Amino acid sequence: MGPMPKPIETPVPSRAELIDHLVRTRIAGQVATPRENNLSHYRKLANGDRHYWLGLELGDRWTDEQDVLAVMAERCGVVDDPAYRYGQDTIDPELTVAGLDRLAARLRKAALDRQSVLFATGHPGGLLDVHRATAAALRAAGCEIVVIPAGLTADEGSVWQFADVAVLERGATLWHTHSPEPMAAILDGLTAANRPQPDLVVADHGWAGCAAQRGLDAVGYADCNDPALFLGEAEGTLEVAVPLDDHVRDPRHYDAMVAYLLDGAGLLDS
Repeated sequence: MGPMPKPIETPVPSRAELIDHLVRTRIAGQVATPRENNLSHYRKLANGDRHYWLGLELGDRWTDEQDVLAVMAERCGVVDDPAYRYGQDTIDPELTVAGLDRLAARLRKAALDRQSVLFATGHPGGLLDVHRATAAALRAAGCEIVVIPAGLTADEGSVWQFADVAVLERGATLWHTHSPEPMAAILDGLTAANRPQPDLVVADHGWAGCAAQRGLDAVGYADCNDPALFLGEAEGTLEVAVPLDDHVRDPRHYDAMVAYLLDGAGLLDS
């Protein structure tokens, strides 16, 4: 048997090249999410709809949707004009790259300290391979990638792990979910098994919010219609929220972003 072929490696883009790529693929820039959808989610969060809190406890601190919009304009790059109600909305690619830089610094620390890291996604159609590639790089650097306990259930589904990434499965289908319950099941399951909590959680949606709310180091990706993680970052509950469209047309579009991230974290072979 001959040597295994090496996987095709994505060249590491420069910062300028990555920004151009993010805009061209609509990971950032003029994104697909319409303005009215964004504002509806900001309003529902401000009105106390827990579905939009993504596992965070926001209390009565964000009851004005204009305050939510202001944070989203600052940290995500949506249009800051409250009178802009309909049409296209935006994610600032500079903020995306700045978020990737902060995430890279945290991954570098995880690798240097040989930390245990848990990966999870509520957006398997978009971000599963982003998390998988990051997990593989951290494992190669000596980190423990947390294996979740067997037999976990949440939200009438099973909490499983594919390619090192925890997901919610129902009826042989991986589910898009904003719920914090699957992450709660994992963390409670680790405690029940007398296993330690992760040193770091890399996730999105309610998986990231739940971990952050429990006091764990948590970082995540978030879309412009998911304001809770940006509020969590603003309050210091979540360490990093990277703004991006979390489900673009082709998940391979994220490859350049991952290459930039892993290079910044010192996790790519020289």
